[in-house]
Amino acid sequence: MIVTVTPNPSLDRTYEVPALERGAVLRAGAERTDPGGKGVNVSRAVAAAGRRTVAVLPLGGAPGALVASLLAEQGIEVASVPVTGVTRSNVALAEPDGTLTKINAPGPELSAAEAQALLAEVLSLASASNGWVACCGSLPRGVRPDWYAAVVARARAAGARVAVDTSGPALLAALRSRPDVVKPNAHELAGAVGRTLRTVGDVVAAARELRARGAGAVLASLGADGQVLVAADGVRYGHAAVGAVRSDVGAGDASLAGFLAASRTGSTSRADCTSLAGDAGDAGFTGDAGDAALAAAVAHGAAAVQLAGSLMPTPADLAPEAVAVTRDVPLDRALTEQGSPR
Repeated sequence: MIVTVTPNPSLDRTYEVPALERGAVLRAGAERTDPGGKGVNVSRAVAAAGRRTVAVLPLGGAPGALVASLLAEQGIEVASVPVTGVTRSNVALAEPDGTLTKINAPGPELSAAEAQALLAEVLSLASASNGWVACCGSLPRGVRPDWYAAVVARARAAGARVAVDTSGPALLAALRSRPDVVKPNAHELAGAVGRTLRTVGDVVAAARELRARGAGAVLASLGADGQVLVAADGVRYGHAAVGAVRSDVGAGDASLAGFLAASRTGSTSRADCTSLAGDAGDAGFTGDAGDAALAAAVAHGAAAVQLAGSLMPTPADLAPEAVAVTRDVPLDRALTEQGSPR
């Protein structure tokens, strides 16, 4: 089982528009309403492949009830922590060339008691699962930056493996509790080290700094430039040929889901790119297991960007034959979009 926690979930509405024109009335050609948030997307990707996952969410108001209902329709177990605030609603406008404009609401402010209840729910499931706990997304107002650090420390003490996908002070604080893996994008990684990242080599150097600060491994997603895995046994680079990009919403989350599930199975087969199924194990991120985990991450991310809105890929959407993983890392490759410390 993979437990995800999304402290600031959302109800995501995606509209496909012919072009984004400021001040104009835009007519959408298609629309989608999905449960949103990084951890929610990870759970959706895991469930799409038939694996068990539990999404821990603070939910409030009508949008929160709809998030829980939509997840239940997808066969995802929800561990809901009631909050007095209303779950946020986000809007995304997708253009035909793949350009995405997002408006993210701030979300409700959690009380100290609500934050503690959320932590208790996560730890209860972590103790029972003996698997992965994925801490994903921004922290809501009212929650201390070291909240994820507490989750990491206590979940690992309970025997779980912990992944962290966040940014800013929450990421830096979590590193001190030694998470098994962190998954920043280029901008989040640049923010963590305080400098602009212009090449794949810059990304590798920054990822090594995060390992020195406590991360067991770093999975850096670089959009069109692929993904980099920096682990105890060295550096790997993965990329895939991608057709038309429809939406990059949730692509990084799909990558993390593929990575964690492949790591969880302990299999060294490249066939793991096409399915999250397998027996539990603890292969880590080294040797052939590291290659398989990165390949699964790249395959899932590449599939996700070719789907509408924040749809998560199923095994039928994956193209593992299009994925290449190498130890011959193109350090001098310039990033299509430089990572900047925002």
